[in-house]
Amino acid sequence: MTNVALSLSDPRAFLRTLFHIGVEAAVPDAVMGAHMPAPPTGKTIVVGAGKASAQMARVFETICASQKNWNSEISGLVVTQYGCGEACNNIEIVEAAHPVPDDAGLDAAQRILALAADASEDDLVVALISGGGSALLPAPAPGLGLAGEQEVNRALLASGAPISAMNAVRKMFSTIKGGRLAVAAHPAPIMSLIISDVPGDDPALVASGPTIANDDGVEQARAIVEQYALDLPAAARKILDENSNPPPRPGDKRLNGAGHEIIASAALSLDAAAKAARRAGCEV
Repeated sequence: MTNVALSLSDPRAFLRTLFHIGVEAAVPDAVMGAHMPAPPTGKTIVVGAGKASAQMARVFETICASQKNWNSEISGLVVTQYGCGEACNNIEIVEAAHPVPDDAGLDAAQRILALAADASEDDLVVALISGGGSALLPAPAPGLGLAGEQEVNRALLASGAPISAMNAVRKMFSTIKGGRLAVAAHPAPIMSLIISDVPGDDPALVASGPTIANDDGVEQARAIVEQYALDLPAAARKILDENSNPPPRPGDKRLNGAGHEIIASAALSLDAAAKAARRAGCEV
């Protein structure tokens, strides 16, 4: 599709083709092959969360099976939204609730943390992350509980805050978001393949950045809570007041083995469509 000849003689067909080029630039089947990590000497442990994570897991398995040099044993677990599961051979697919988390997501998050923590230095942890991962990975901070994290989510969803602000708050109440999954995997290397749904494509904000630390801290979270008048449960207020669950910050040595690539995003889709339009003679 990306190399199809475009003609301006039929505007409807021209615009429809540009649309499909943009979609193709975001489909895991079309884009993941260019972003595959090198196989490890040990095992490959695949984890992940998001509405596209099951599709990503299926494609990852298919690509590995087609590569003669990929002899690493593959296993793992990813969690996706109900109704978005895909058939995989070695990676377990779990479905859970979105946008308000449920017990299935809580169990999946705990199992994902355990899989990452069990990885050795010779293994490779591959994290498949896409939009929706925040709700699909509930892992409440001590003292909050699933009911408390659900309350936080409902307050954020009703606030009108942009996704970047919502995720900056969410990571303050989690034991998996905000780089904590990468910390759990240490000393194993972890490579994140990310489909971004966040304007600006900051990887630390997609699914609340489970494998990536950033400079969001308690002061920013407090400011967002104040700005949007968030009605948080008492346990969440206490965590913010006492800063009792700070996420790892950039430079944390436990994150030295963490890498990431944005494999698809709205910006990349728009760029693909724009390049095709330029080839057809349009001023874009």
